[in-house]
Formats: sequence, structure tokens, C-alpha cells
Amino acid sequence: MSNPKKDRTEFNKLHKRLRRNVGSAIADFKMIEAGDKVMVCLSGGKDSYTLLDILLHLQKTAPIKFEILAVNLDQKQPGFPKHVLPEYLKKLGVEYHIIENDTYSVVKRVIHEGQTTCSLCSRLRRGSLYGYAQQQGITKIALGHHRDDILETFFLNIFYAGKLKAMPPKLLSDDGNNMVIRPLAYCKEKDIQQYADYKQFPIIPCNLCGSQENLQRQAMKQMLESWDKLFPGRLESIFSSLQNIAPSQLADAELFDFMGLKLDRQGNEMSPVFTSDTAGLDILQ
Repeated sequence: MSNPKKDRTEFNKLHKRLRRNVGSAIADFKMIEAGDKVMVCLSGGKDSYTLLDILLHLQKTAPIKFEILAVNLDQKQPGFPKHVLPEYLKKLGVEYHIIENDTYSVVKRVIHEGQTTCSLCSRLRRGSLYGYAQQQGITKIALGHHRDDILETFFLNIFYAGKLKAMPPKLLSDDGNNMVIRPLAYCKEKDIQQYADYKQFPIIPCNLCGSQENLQRQAMKQMLESWDKLFPGRLESIFSSLQNIAPSQLADAELFDFMGLKLDRQGNEMSPVFTSDTAGLDILQ
């Protein structure tokens, strides 16, 4: 039988942990500043609901003043429950806006049956949100991507794109007109899931792309979940590596000036060719 007091205690710990992680990410990357107008993008999923909830709590206690505007993009998917988000946001008393843009028809027309829709859907959705943000004087666009999303993107780029990049906690759009922030960057997906379950958010499933089980991202998610179970702490270590980069130990000639490397012994006695700190050469000593 469930113990309400114990459940409440566990929830309070979880809530505190999420607020601490969000607060740390905001501080580390200067995501929100005094006077900001933050547009929180709501999809109807657990991540964006949690993001809005935590930001509303932080807004009350933060030493600076900033505005929050909740925004949902109605992509005109068949069967989309249009009433869910407005009803929820009205109960919260949060300022909100629903953008209506039929990107669904575009995706279905352009993408053939069985192909992945996420890439095109994401670009169209981003364009709609960016445009609205500029019209409304939004200074920060807050998305609900969490730590696991960042790690999945990291491995997707390695395995399928041959690139060493992930999903930054803070991003300036290519045209310089929009600033994207990801306050959940330090939050684990399993913590967010537990939080959403406890809060009983009115989840809206994505039937356009989220249910495609053969997506490459789903494979990355399964890989990370198995690592988390078999090797506790591995995901934390991988995420930490994204914040502790040594360009001279990689192989990108544009990122580090390998061509310009020169010996500089300054007339001192020559050192051994192989030393203990020579990366990758210990086996030759």
C-alpha cells in the first residue's frame, strides 16, 4: 500500500533536485536575464510541461524579474485535442498563445510513407516559433530538451553524421535573431518522467513522428538506457566530457593549429621522445 507521507517526501526531493538542476543550468549559461520575455514552447509532452512548471516556480523566487509566455504550435494533426492545453493553462493562470500553422499537411505531402518525418517537421516547427518570437519581442525561446536528449543527439551525430557535436544548452540562431535556451539540460529524463507522473500532466501524444519506433533516436535511447542500468554513472561521465573538451587531443585541424606546432626546447637539454603525458604513446615507452 502506498504511503502518502513517504510519497510526498520523495516528490519534494525530486522537485528540489529538478529546480536545482534547472537553476544551475540557467546560471552556468546565463540563460535568463533581468527583463527577459521567455517563450516556453509547449508540445503537450512530459518535458515541456515540466519545464513550464519548474520555470514558474523559479520565477517566484528568482532575484530578477522576467516574463513567461507559454506557446503551443497547433500543426493541424488529425485528432489533435485542441482543448487540452488552453484548459490547463487557464487553470494555471499563465499567459499563453496558440500558433496555428498546418505543417502536418506539408510533412505528409513531402515525406513518403515509412520515411522519418522528424527532420522536416522540426524545421517547419522551428520556423513558425522563430517567426512568432520575433513578432512578439521574445528574448529567449525555452525548449524542453533534457540531458538524455543531448546525449542521444551526441551519439546520433557520431554514428550517422560523422560529427562530434551535440545539442547546446544555449544557442543563437544562424541569423542572430533568436536565442534558444534549454533549461532542462542538466535534468535526467527519468526524473522528469517521475515528476510528470506525480503531477499528472495532461499528456498529448505525438502521432505524427513520436510514435515511429524505427527512428534512429529510439535506438540511441535504448542504448543509453541499457548503459545506465549496466554501468551506473556512465551517462554522467559522458555528459561531463561534453563540458571538458581538449581540442589538442582530437583531430580537427580547424579547431586546433596542428600545422603550427613547433618544437621549443629553449636551449635546454632534450627531453625523452616519449613521456608519461604523451597522449596515446604510452605503449611505445
